[in-house]
Amino acid sequence: MDPSPDLPSPLERTLHAARALVLADLAAHQVAAPDVVSMVEDSVVQRRWWAEQWPDGMPYVAGLVAQDVQDALLERYGRWPLCPVCGSGDPHALDVEPELGPDPHWVCHQAGVKVAAVGALGAALGGSSPS
Repeated sequence: MDPSPDLPSPLERTLHAARALVLADLAAHQVAAPDVVSMVEDSVVQRRWWAEQWPDGMPYVAGLVAQDVQDALLERYGRWPLCPVCGSGDPHALDVEPELGPDPHWVCHQAGVKVAAVGALGAALGGSSPS
């Protein structure tokens, strides 16, 4: 039996989830301005093509979109997301780990800790995590 044409494909569900996770992290840091949301959309378009070429890579899409947006923000505005763990020293950005793998997390390499899953920065900052 064919899936209903009204249901999104696994690829579309993956892309929507990645978009939602990264937007949640941007909102947690109050940087979800329209031009930043456009950066997310640009990344999702690129990652759609990437995942079409390598369907086994779909579990990696959320981390890749987070990295894409982080890189785009660095070029235009500066480091994001800033580490909420280290209270002293120079401000520094968190990194996505694994760079290419499932279950991506924001990590502080200076403190050597996982700060939050991609999409859950709000909880790390004292807010709520996505449901």
